[in-house]
Amino acid sequence: MKPKKIALIVGLLVVAAGAIFASIRYNNRGIITVQTGKVVRQDLASIVTASGEIKPRNYYNLSASAIGPLDEILVKEGDRVHKGQVVARIENTQPRADVEAQKAQIQTALADSAAAEAGEKAADDAVTTAQAGVEKAKAELDRTKLNLDRYKKLYADKLVAKQDFDQKQAEYDTAVAGMQDAQSRLAQARSLKAQAAGQLASAQRRIAQYQATLVRSNDVLQKYSVIAPIDGVVTNLPVRLGETVVPGVQNTAGSVIMTVADMSVITAEVKVDETDIVNVAMGQPAEVTIDAIPNKTFKGHVIEIGDTAIVRSTGVAASQSNTSSQEAKDFKVVVAISNPPDDIRPGLSCTAKITTATRQNAVTIPIQALTVRQKGDLEKKPASGSVQAASTPAAEKDAKQEIQGVFVIKGDRAEFRKVDTGITGATDIEVLSGLQPGDQIVTGSYKVIRTIRNGAKIKVDNKNPAPVEASAS
Repeated sequence: MKPKKIALIVGLLVVAAGAIFASIRYNNRGIITVQTGKVVRQDLASIVTASGEIKPRNYYNLSASAIGPLDEILVKEGDRVHKGQVVARIENTQPRADVEAQKAQIQTALADSAAAEAGEKAADDAVTTAQAGVEKAKAELDRTKLNLDRYKKLYADKLVAKQDFDQKQAEYDTAVAGMQDAQSRLAQARSLKAQAAGQLASAQRRIAQYQATLVRSNDVLQKYSVIAPIDGVVTNLPVRLGETVVPGVQNTAGSVIMTVADMSVITAEVKVDETDIVNVAMGQPAEVTIDAIPNKTFKGHVIEIGDTAIVRSTGVAASQSNTSSQEAKDFKVVVAISNPPDDIRPGLSCTAKITTATRQNAVTIPIQALTVRQKGDLEKKPASGSVQAASTPAAEKDAKQEIQGVFVIKGDRAEFRKVDTGITGATDIEVLSGLQPGDQIVTGSYKVIRTIRNGAKIKVDNKNPAPVEASAS
């Protein structure tokens, strides 16, 4: 065959191949390659994930109630203590001396009281004796008066001598004087009794006063002993023997001697994002993982939900923060761990996964398949050359309304379909309406889902599926 003919044939083949390629490119123009998936039924759980640290449910920072150097530290970090146990002592020479002085004063007052009581008894006896003397003097006075009266009559009748009458008169006068003396001794004895009673009452009041002062001194002395308020474990011991401790507010150096924690109830205190906190409720189950204990998961449940927003960047309450109110915020959530290990320690970093909702046999789709379109973008555009009605503000507002949905495969096209959604799982989301199990939907790529138009021609290529994007929960 001649070279010219060969060149002509080759040229015709090249032209034909170019025409075929151009025809294929023309027929495939506007076709979008997508990945697809199916609507399925499955059990779904909505989970909120938050990080934080391990903390005991109850713990006490034992602060100094008195100023002075630490004289004794009777425990070490990690020791178990019992309620009422003395765990440390502050140097207490002066308050202990005050207590001893008050005890000595009470002993002296008790001795004075005993002496006053004995004096009062002696005064009682003296009064009794004086009373008896008065009775005796009265009897003697009555006897001498009778004799005198009889001798007065006899003397008047000249039956006795004047000497005998004068003797009876003298005996009577002596009896009167004796009566007066006995009454004086009785009055004196009663006065001494009243004095003794006053001395006894004064001694008893001094005892009461000294006892009250002793109670005060003992209370002051007890403040120099640090006592465990609960059964627990010493989890923090920031001071050393001989260091001076002072009463003060928390976080002041020297004010906190140690921390005693009740390790019977261990919790995970985590910070939940403000967008998720509305889904968290008391009693919801949770799974806790601890960084220091890998490959183990601990069951628990929510026992506390904070009401105060915490600024994420500063860790302080939003109401007390000077930063912008637009910063991200968290809320404290406390999860009680049901089966804490024996070697768990407060302060360990942890992550809690809280199950906020569950659905059995729910209709679900991958989260990344869900997208949003404006209502105006879904409506068919008027044909070229046709008269378009003038838009109004209300129509424009309606056209900008956002609709949530997915793209469903219909033949060789992707059609947008509005859906209502329920709970969100880790990778899937519940569909309440708009789809049926088995429906084929567009699941990727992310760029395609974001830009594809309603009714666009598509070509399915599931050889390299788009990676699954996890929920932000």
